[in-house]
Amino acid sequence: MPEAARAALPALFISDLHLTEDEPANAAAFLDFLHGPARAAASLFILGDLFEYWAGDDDLETPFNARIAAAIRQLADAGTAVFFMTGNRDLLAGPTFAAAIGATLLEDPARVRCGDRDDADATDAPVLLLAHGDALCTDDLAYQAFRRQVRDPAWQAGFLAQPLAARKAFIAGLRQKSEAAKAEKAMEIMDVNADAVAALLREHGYPTLVHGHTHRPDTHRIRVDGHDCIRRVLPDWRGQACWLRWDGRDFTPESGDAVRI
Repeated sequence: MPEAARAALPALFISDLHLTEDEPANAAAFLDFLHGPARAAASLFILGDLFEYWAGDDDLETPFNARIAAAIRQLADAGTAVFFMTGNRDLLAGPTFAAAIGATLLEDPARVRCGDRDDADATDAPVLLLAHGDALCTDDLAYQAFRRQVRDPAWQAGFLAQPLAARKAFIAGLRQKSEAAKAEKAMEIMDVNADAVAALLREHGYPTLVHGHTHRPDTHRIRVDGHDCIRRVLPDWRGQACWLRWDGRDFTPESGDAVRI
């Protein structure tokens, strides 16, 4: 079992912001969040789909991307530890992007041990299992085949070798096809598979699982092999900041002006 990363409390968890210049309300909400609630946290975990799409780390010079990256870096420089995990929309964000925002790049899934701010290395602190969530949607066979393709290192190397403009044009076409395909799929197919969730929890010792991707915020209490487990699903952003706060004892769903879930 992989060693858990260490993080201090309180910790905030966000995902599925889908930031883009076309949705200024989300960007504004995120910047307000970084200058407000995130400053009071010891750790911030971004669990994928921070951006609507990411064509490669050489796109950091785009003004919108640069502004978002600089704002996250300011938070990190102010003392909040930032952790970043790629999602399906920003899977091409790599070490250069993580360095630009001052974040630790996490694998998917990632085990994280959260301790008090003054003792983040406590060995008895609880371990959380973090994921973006798309790998658990195993009923969507077409998506899983696509996921395997685009996460193949050889495919990524070939794609990133293309000019940035060509990559953006290709991604724009994929986004259109994706929206059309989702309209024809049953919602259940795009949700997580119970057996996939159970297998993941079993593999990692039955921890609490926190993930996003499905845009179905909720708390699921499930029993796996006689163990009582919890699966927390993060909300997507729709012009309002929303996050999950963990103080080592309780999870508290919060938003810009009210409890969200």
